[in-house]
Amino acid sequence: IRADGLEMPVVMLTALGEEPQVVRGLNLGADDYVTKPFSFRELLARIRAHLRRRELDRGATAPTESVTLGDLRIDRSTRQVWRGPREVALSHRELELLLAMAEQVGRAIPRQELFDKVWGADWVGDARTLDVHIRWLREKLETDASHPEYIQTVRGFGYRLAAPGAATAD
Repeated sequence: IRADGLEMPVVMLTALGEEPQVVRGLNLGADDYVTKPFSFRELLARIRAHLRRRELDRGATAPTESVTLGDLRIDRSTRQVWRGPREVALSHRELELLLAMAEQVGRAIPRQELFDKVWGADWVGDARTLDVHIRWLREKLETDASHPEYIQTVRGFGYRLAAPGAATAD
């Protein structure tokens, strides 16, 4: 992975837990070393910690307090959304979903990433829940929910929050 120049955290999962093996794994370039048995929640927490550090290393900044796309305005601090002069009432999950997409305007966000951010990585339920919440958001935010400008579907992948008129390659 390192030889190919890929910039990603490497976590080794192994049954070899003696100090020489751990040291060797870390010296070979692993960012973390987890031995069996391990808890899935701990592994997930370690992976998230590594990803947070990577974002900080790349100079990622905190999201701005307000995002404006066309006549849509999202204010994180007050947790309010406006479409033109009209305030749009959103449920807690709808707002969290919109905020998760607003952190990365224009980026295609995988379905699983949205699930993890909004419902939590340990959430168990119907996979269509995300689609239903997207539909509700579109009904509240779009001029024509069947031809969305803001919340675009990236077929077979996830969703993207975009400015009106932004091209899509679905």
